[in-house]
Amino acid sequence: MLFDDTYNTIKQNTEALFKDRGSKFLAFAYPISNEQDVKKYLDTLRGLHPKANHHCYAYRLGIDRNQFRVNDDGEPSGSAGRPILNVLLSKDITNILVVVVRYFGGTLLGVPGLINAYKSATVEVLAEAEFVQKTVNDIYEVSFDFEAMNDVMKVVKEFGLKISNQTYDNRCALTIEIRKSMLNQVMGKMEKIDSLTNRYLHTV
Repeated sequence: MLFDDTYNTIKQNTEALFKDRGSKFLAFAYPISNEQDVKKYLDTLRGLHPKANHHCYAYRLGIDRNQFRVNDDGEPSGSAGRPILNVLLSKDITNILVVVVRYFGGTLLGVPGLINAYKSATVEVLAEAEFVQKTVNDIYEVSFDFEAMNDVMKVVKEFGLKISNQTYDNRCALTIEIRKSMLNQVMGKMEKIDSLTNRYLHTV
């Protein structure tokens, strides 16, 4: 089987509101790339909604879609974070955080009611979101003598590679993103260029 080098996520932050029997469920969706993003957005929401009863959330991270976490933040176990996550799983999206901020309206909803409310709030916020498909890219740094510049740029142009950093001197260096499925082709051509060396940095 070919390596799946694409994944779906959302393009930008979105928000939505779901109400049930007086309780308000404010849903927020964020594209994220690491756990630091999760903390940053949660801290911001807690600052904006200090009087809310609960800040429940779920997130998924990683291109293998295996990294996830749920938090019920004081709601009955399994009634908030898991329903949020289940929607993310059903949409097959990753690198996303959804937080649902609840203001209690005085009427107890019961566990089935809570599950429905947190699920519905998540569905609503994702209905507002723009979905994007991204490719899994390996980041490489290639360095080479200035004389090899034309040959290197020819490969960059041929494969439409994105350059995120560059230094030009007697010895030049480029940081490039290479789509996972094109890696062997690209590096095969790069390695034929005289004076070129490369090193793998990380995957995005």
